[in-house]
Amino acid sequence: MRGLVDRVAAVIRIDTVWLAVEPIDMRTGVDRLLATVVQIFGAAHAHHGYLFANARSSRIRLLVHDGFGVWCAARRLNKGCFDWPRRVALDAAGQAAPLTLSKEQFDALVLGLPWQRLEQMRVITRM
Repeated sequence: MRGLVDRVAAVIRIDTVWLAVEPIDMRTGVDRLLATVVQIFGAAHAHHGYLFANARSSRIRLLVHDGFGVWCAARRLNKGCFDWPRRVALDAAGQAAPLTLSKEQFDALVLGLPWQRLEQMRVITRM
């Protein structure tokens, strides 16, 4: 079983994770989601992951291009919502600029933790 897990992990390699700030309809299929990736990010690069959330930030979808095809994963929180950015810098066209996440930030976001404050949470200080 371990060999199978290692081969699957090699296929679904994610080098960079991009976060789209604008909400998306979770009923969107893989083809339309891929078209949205191209529209927002310019292209779907191999081994890049693209994260989207619904308007309430209670569901997220991850689209990954592995060089041969596209993988799509979804996660839903039964209570609460993901810590999704609401106010971000705008690009020249007046749209929210996408963000890139580190592996640690991605792991925290998927668990529903405050991923934007990871550096602050590493140190305990006196108030």
